[in-house]
Amino acid sequence: MRAGALEAALSPSLGGALLGFSAYGADLLRRTPHGATDPLAMASFPLVPYANRIAEGRFVFDGAAHQLPLNFGDHPHSIHGFGWQAKWTAMETGPAHVTLIHDHAGNAGWPWAYRAEQRIALTPSHLSTSLSLLNESDRPMPAGLGFHPYFAADARTRLSFAADRLWLSTPGMLPEREAPADTLGDWSQPAPVQGESLIDNIYSGWSGTAMIMRGDGLRLTLRGEGADWLHVYRPPGEAFFCLEPVTHMPDAINRDGMAVLTPGERLTVGMTIAVDKDDEALSDSAAIA
Repeated sequence: MRAGALEAALSPSLGGALLGFSAYGADLLRRTPHGATDPLAMASFPLVPYANRIAEGRFVFDGAAHQLPLNFGDHPHSIHGFGWQAKWTAMETGPAHVTLIHDHAGNAGWPWAYRAEQRIALTPSHLSTSLSLLNESDRPMPAGLGFHPYFAADARTRLSFAADRLWLSTPGMLPEREAPADTLGDWSQPAPVQGESLIDNIYSGWSGTAMIMRGDGLRLTLRGEGADWLHVYRPPGEAFFCLEPVTHMPDAINRDGMAVLTPGERLTVGMTIAVDKDDEALSDSAAIA
């Protein structure tokens, strides 16, 4: 897809994922390596019908116990739902927009039938994605949604966002206790993204906006709609980080923290990545390159 100086590519067959998102020839999201098939190598992927981890893949809902498949190698928990590892179908396509569908008929792990729909659109100023989940079963269904974009980063990249609190994690990366939002770094003002410690934590009371300031003069504004939580993943020594707008905290299904959809009810979440530029900084960056 192309619109002005912005370009995006996606793959319905690889989890309905974005393969790349760039502006003025610069990668804004980590670009998927050529020939890669691992969803974790994608630039961004949808989280449906739940986000992040469910402890040991086990939960009880409406009096019945359920066991999800452990879908992340030797990791002890189920993670990110089903959509990121499923094939999606392109229902509508255009030069700068696409609609993707993922249907789940219900199975032993997740007995509720549902339809997930992604609408992705590109304009000269931003990339927008809406993700919806429709309960097509005949009984109430737990529901959660989110996005998992991998933003490109270097030593000059700065990040800022506002949130009320942070959840510290157990060694198994499940939320354990609340702490002040600046415990792992003060993001209330622009601060370097790269660091020597792992951040893989959820922030509550997120304002819905995050700012990314790049050394090449490109400025990104991430906005989440219907996403009150922001999960931050900052691995040490990598040229990327993740800002994940989500509807709930990890393991929310075991903490009475997920939405419940009645038959025929729909949950929707949105993500927009807007792009602005400093022409002088871009010229300096191009000259250095």
